[in-house]
Amino acid sequence: MNLDLASRWLGGSVLAASDESFGFKENLLVPADPDFVPGRYDHRGEIVDGWETRRRRGEPGHDWAIVRLGAPGVIDEIDVDTRFFTGNYPPSCRIEACGMEGYPGMDELTGPDAGWAEIVPLSPLRGDGHNLFAVADPRRFTHVRLSIHPDGGVARLRVRGEVVPDPRHWDGLTVDLAGQEQGGLVVAASDSFYSSAELLNRPDRARTMGEGWETGRRRDSGHDFAVIRLATTGRLRQIEIDTSHFKYNASAEVELSGTAGGDVSPGADRIPVLPRTPVRPDTRHLFTLPAPSAALTAVRIDAFPDGGISRVRLVGTPEPAARLGAGLRWFNALPANQAARCLAAAGASEPDIARVLAARPLTSPPGDGRHETLTTWLTGHPSYRP
Repeated sequence: MNLDLASRWLGGSVLAASDESFGFKENLLVPADPDFVPGRYDHRGEIVDGWETRRRRGEPGHDWAIVRLGAPGVIDEIDVDTRFFTGNYPPSCRIEACGMEGYPGMDELTGPDAGWAEIVPLSPLRGDGHNLFAVADPRRFTHVRLSIHPDGGVARLRVRGEVVPDPRHWDGLTVDLAGQEQGGLVVAASDSFYSSAELLNRPDRARTMGEGWETGRRRDSGHDFAVIRLATTGRLRQIEIDTSHFKYNASAEVELSGTAGGDVSPGADRIPVLPRTPVRPDTRHLFTLPAPSAALTAVRIDAFPDGGISRVRLVGTPEPAARLGAGLRWFNALPANQAARCLAAAGASEPDIARVLAARPLTSPPGDGRHETLTTWLTGHPSYRP
């Protein structure tokens, strides 16, 4: 189960496109499926629900769009969706990705130092359907560039993969360890009849009942549940159960428990976190724990007997060993040019940068005292000593 790293829910955006004469580039990331009503026209032509460029008519070049991922990560699969584009879809496409620090502008992204890497070679497309491309590159990327050859229309672009958070943003803070943008993932649910449990840990607020988790009506003595794998092993301090918009079908009670090992299955041995507790319809509930929980890797939410929950937040702090693991994973997955820029910005010399990059994948922080900044990035503690 992977997320759409480019999702608008996570903050993805289309930064620029070579042309959008017939269809706006922003349509590529609209969360809903594409739609099309024949015969509707505006001043551009027939209204399309996608990104569509003008006819190049044999002129050199091709069209492109650059997308900033809402959550950087390792890409597993890309869906170039051409639904409703029949006589005007691109014959082929190519996809590249890069890793950049901060919030680069177009001058940086199109400059010679961007380090774009091909992750999908020039490949044929079919019209009016999903075009799925597996990606095997293990690096963490922040941006993708879709090039269509030579022109045409694409309805949606989905960039599925696993979030690799920058753990430097965790230090000194409590964070929502269940949140999608941090790498939390719903891995199991008893039922998603009306709407998916995968909505529970989205970073936004639900705007309607349809943007929360709703199960079918139970006619037996059981109850429903969902399991969230945390972004990293951590200790919880506060739990939020939000039933907003569920007025007549909210869950009546909830209970939370966690697992301390790697087993995230629904039947794993459990550690109590929140006892069975009544919840109210259409209400955000905050439960502050009297003491930090045990170090947990996953949390199971039991909902009695059925019904709806909009969002679940599990706020806490990463465990030191897990923080180190997240730091190593992040740094090892950075494209080489991004890792080099991080080190250079921290004042590392060119010889030190070359030595650190040659030593990847790192299995522990450097112990020679010359890389204090790198050690802080990896562990969250400048005084760490192996």
